[in-house]
Amino acid sequence: MKYLDRSRSLMKSTAVATLVASMMGLAAFPAAAKDLTVQVWAGGSNVNDSYRVDAIVMAADILERERAILGEELNITVETKYDFDGWEGFKQAVTLAAEAGNAPHIVVTGHEDIAPWSQSGLIRAIEDYVDFDSWPLNDLYENLVEIASFDGVIYGVPQDAESRPFFAWIPHMKGIGYSDADIEALPANIQSGEYTLYDVLADAKKMQDAGLVDPGYGWYPRVSRGGDYWQFYLSFGGEMLDADTGKLVFSRDAMQKFYQFFADAVAMGVTRKNHIGTPWDQWYSEVASGKAGLWHGGTWHYSRYTGKEGLTDFFGNIQFGLIPAGDASGRANTITHPLVYLVTNRGTDEDATIAAELIAIASEPRINTLHAIKSAHLGIGQSQSAVPLYANDRWATGATERLLPYASAQPNHTGFSPFFDAMWNGLEATWTGQKSAEEAVAGAEAEVKVALGNDIIIR
Repeated sequence: MKYLDRSRSLMKSTAVATLVASMMGLAAFPAAAKDLTVQVWAGGSNVNDSYRVDAIVMAADILERERAILGEELNITVETKYDFDGWEGFKQAVTLAAEAGNAPHIVVTGHEDIAPWSQSGLIRAIEDYVDFDSWPLNDLYENLVEIASFDGVIYGVPQDAESRPFFAWIPHMKGIGYSDADIEALPANIQSGEYTLYDVLADAKKMQDAGLVDPGYGWYPRVSRGGDYWQFYLSFGGEMLDADTGKLVFSRDAMQKFYQFFADAVAMGVTRKNHIGTPWDQWYSEVASGKAGLWHGGTWHYSRYTGKEGLTDFFGNIQFGLIPAGDASGRANTITHPLVYLVTNRGTDEDATIAAELIAIASEPRINTLHAIKSAHLGIGQSQSAVPLYANDRWATGATERLLPYASAQPNHTGFSPFFDAMWNGLEATWTGQKSAEEAVAGAEAEVKVALGNDIIIR
């Protein structure tokens, strides 16, 4: 695997090797016991995601045993917390703790926090403490490591992966003429560009006309703001980041086509004008019961559909694939939003080294698979496909193969938040009929020019 700076990584590998050799050389001599309390906080989590913090507890036990073999007494107490009041509560808690000088040693958060938190000095570059050319970190998917980086530096280790697929209710697809073979071929036809977003709207209309779903339920998107909507911008050929300059990119044509697509969905009657704001519990119930025909969501929704919503035959009722291309200028795609382990500025360099070692151990295939399967997320490393718990899970293996190789992510850029605001404001205005797609794009462009100036390229 080639990472961001091979020569720098090799230098760090030598430093790590020297440290380990020194430790082994001292193993024959009595070493003073070291006691360390490590705090790890995870955002966006509930009981199904407990391995985000429990994996660090497991890693601490392993590291203590390894050090004991080297003749060193290391006692690690891990204090965990994941029951915050949503993402806002978590980020506020981390910020306040950092201001008071007692941030948790390890945070599990969205990769988008890397850019602002690295620039504020809250987090350390994890590549300074662990070797990404050695196992298990050299087994991580390269695109996930890139997502955990900023400005050429690896700041975090991906904790999990996921994807945002397109879903179709199989009985309704059959109800409008699709054969079993057609449904089986749908993911490949999406990937090739043969089945597009406007085919989605056409099929949604057919389902409504056939009385299979109520008006406004043919195409049933996400009910609130979310990164998922950038997928539709990409579907029409949009770009988010210019690789050469590192600047954000506003693609006028793609943005207008993206807005127009949702305006067309409302005009055709397959999506409700007031759909945004629908309660999430209602939405989950409707898509998992066949009340909706076609929709998009997250790979982690599998556990909700088959658990709380009581869908007993997922694969008999739901087909899934990439988000279809909008037209020939775009592509089928999906966005991933990996959570990442980050080491904060809490404590000494030695404390940070131990925290980073714990993260590396927690990233080993078998340990990370516990989280992936329990929470219906995707794995972070290539070897996980050989772990029986992962390999024998139909959803994990199918979603990994079908989606993860084509996943991109929102860019780690300090100016992305106002860009997101402008995109969402324009989409809402178009969706609700307050503006035409052309007017909404002009408004969004004006917003980003004011907010970002030369930090965004208008194309």
